[in-house]
Amino acid sequence: MKKMFLKLMVATFVLLVAACSKVPAGNVGVKFNLYGSDKGVQMQELQPGRYWVGWNEELYTFPTFTQTATWQQRENLDESISFQTAQGLTVNADVGITYHIDPTKVTTIFQKYRKGIDEITDTYLRNMVRDALVKQAGSLDIESVYGKGKTALIESVQADVQNEVGPVGIVVEKVYWIGELRLPPNVVGSINAKIQATQMAEQRQNEVAQAKAEAEKEVAVADGQAQSRLKLAEAEAQAIALRGKALRENPGVAQLNWIEKWDGKLPVTQLGKDSNTMMVLPN
Repeated sequence: MKKMFLKLMVATFVLLVAACSKVPAGNVGVKFNLYGSDKGVQMQELQPGRYWVGWNEELYTFPTFTQTATWQQRENLDESISFQTAQGLTVNADVGITYHIDPTKVTTIFQKYRKGIDEITDTYLRNMVRDALVKQAGSLDIESVYGKGKTALIESVQADVQNEVGPVGIVVEKVYWIGELRLPPNVVGSINAKIQATQMAEQRQNEVAQAKAEAEKEVAVADGQAQSRLKLAEAEAQAIALRGKALRENPGVAQLNWIEKWDGKLPVTQLGKDSNTMMVLPN
């Protein structure tokens, strides 16, 4: 009898342990009643620890640390996202998301989605990102999506998803591109050709501007040299005029200069009758 009682106690203990479930560290749990009048979510977040889970209950756990999910084109699995531009061109992209769960809103999240964290990520969040891409890219041309508008596009998608799931308790930290966008080869060729043409046009404009600047510089140098020569000529003419005026007003100065420079020797060259190189001095 005693042995039977011990076996019964051991069996009961094993059943009790088996009926307990654990909420790991960094997680918050919620209980869900499967049947009865109180069927549904028990409005209480369960902190890390062990909890009794009855035959009518299920325990769901939600991590509260940052989660990362990527939807990519792989060799054996394609989870990438496709969307269309305003011209109807299809773009394919690998997209990632980082987010975390508000631990005070775990019951609200479960009430809305009735799924665990993996199902919410792979189904609901992925669909939200895809729908936001379709909506935002539908008003953009292919060049905006592929070029300068690429960053603005993913930022607008992030804002849309944040606004949709934020009130529920899913805090989206970032939505981002992974690698390059994939476009049809002919579209890529057209875009690259247009970019090259634009770059060449800008280069020509720069060359014209540079040539114009150099020409203006040469003109400025020539004008400066002409002005300099003109100033020198004006100064020289003015100096000559002043010297001439001084000589006219003082004729004896020229004679005095001639006398001062004469070495006292008479000329040896015969210039003809009545010719003389000597300056006639006035009486």
